[in-house]
Amino acid sequence: MLQVISLLVENKPGALMRITGVLSARGWNIDSLTVARTLDHMQSRATIVVDIDPELRSQVIKQMNKLINVLQAVDLTDAFAVSREMALVRIRSTAETRTGILKEAEIYGARVVDATQDGFGLECTGSPEKVEEFIDAMRAFGEIDVTRSGIVAVSMESRKLRLSPPVQAGAAAGKPEQLPNC
Repeated sequence: MLQVISLLVENKPGALMRITGVLSARGWNIDSLTVARTLDHMQSRATIVVDIDPELRSQVIKQMNKLINVLQAVDLTDAFAVSREMALVRIRSTAETRTGILKEAEIYGARVVDATQDGFGLECTGSPEKVEEFIDAMRAFGEIDVTRSGIVAVSMESRKLRLSPPVQAGAAAGKPEQLPNC
């Protein structure tokens, strides 16, 4: 059964290797793994979806918390949390299927990120279930190519995740880093 674990880790070389090493040494399969730095460039947030029995969750959390670069490991499987996934889908189209593909994409809230005479590049973001349904809907139009991001999740319980460092508006250090537009 899939279990969702959120990790706050030091952004240092080898941290990810140690995390995946603990899981692979025990024969636990990683279903998805997403990692990105937080607002503090010295830390990263990782979301791991691991295929294990629910009884092993607490063991995984304890083992993650023992790792040198892990600051916090939290089980989000049954927690009040929001999880999202993104899929990029490339699909060929014909004159007959173009309208149907676009209508179906609109139903799922997918965006057209590329369009040619031969087909579309579509982006769908949502719950893992919604993304899976979208992919199934696109398969009805023919052969597709899919790349998925893996799950990202955040606890909505205020005390569940360590929010470090707190972000303050107008901090003495200057303006926060500007991120590129998507």
